[in-house]
Amino acid sequence: MPELPEVAALADFLDEHLRGTVVTKIQIASFAVLKTADPPFSELEGRTVTGVQRFGKFISMEADGLFFVFHLARAGWVRFTDTPTEIQLKMGKGPLAARLLFTGASGLLGLDLTEAGTKKGLAVYVVRDPHDVPGIATLGPDPFAPGFDVHTFAEILGSSSQQVKGLLRSQAVIAGIGNAYSDEILHAARTSPFAIAKSLDRDAVQVLYDAIHSILGTALTEAQGKPPSQLKDTKRNHMRVHARTGEACPVCGDTVREVSFADTALQYCPTCQTKGKILADRRTSRFLK
Repeated sequence: MPELPEVAALADFLDEHLRGTVVTKIQIASFAVLKTADPPFSELEGRTVTGVQRFGKFISMEADGLFFVFHLARAGWVRFTDTPTEIQLKMGKGPLAARLLFTGASGLLGLDLTEAGTKKGLAVYVVRDPHDVPGIATLGPDPFAPGFDVHTFAEILGSSSQQVKGLLRSQAVIAGIGNAYSDEILHAARTSPFAIAKSLDRDAVQVLYDAIHSILGTALTEAQGKPPSQLKDTKRNHMRVHARTGEACPVCGDTVREVSFADTALQYCPTCQTKGKILADRRTSRFLK
């Protein structure tokens, strides 16, 4: 799933390449992906793109007062080309969810939204205000927002009995962090994913706050300026524990472990994060005895 660094890079890339172009044509290849009906998506056609920005994991493209907003979910992605095809799409269950064509100074440009797998979650909204999208309206603070200081973060943690892994992933609490970067942040902070948020003392809160900005800041720098085709590999190459089950922790050399759930998994280092304890690979127990 693309998270804050990749979504920010995508938004910047699309803003650079699409700002000033005219929306020529929009095709929806799966009506399940379109979550709004008013205004109709066809109203975007003929309008000029005035900017693209990020809200959490959402990307919003403005075109003369209307907004084309999308969320890539777990397996969605963006395919951008300067040699697009204008062929009429057929409705179906394939990976192509939507296609947008733009006319700019250099000619025709194309943007495809695709989604792999059978479990579909990619969502498209056409709205008059990005905050009309429910997921945007309920977003928590962005980690890089001016008001998100360590005191604000301490208040968030101190009022929650949730496990810190789940809290970091909650978009209503903090916007933009998902499964992968929460693993990386907790590893950098040497914090157990099962630690209860309000149990963390001031020093631990500060370390976790610093880890959020260090991990996400480095990832943002690495992703900046890269085209969509390179962002997935860039993300994978800089992960230290996420998706590294069975490999050696780059910090201490211990084996990276995994906890699997019904539809997701987390990775962590026992030495760095849980004082050597192995977390049980099941939801009903915290530790293997």
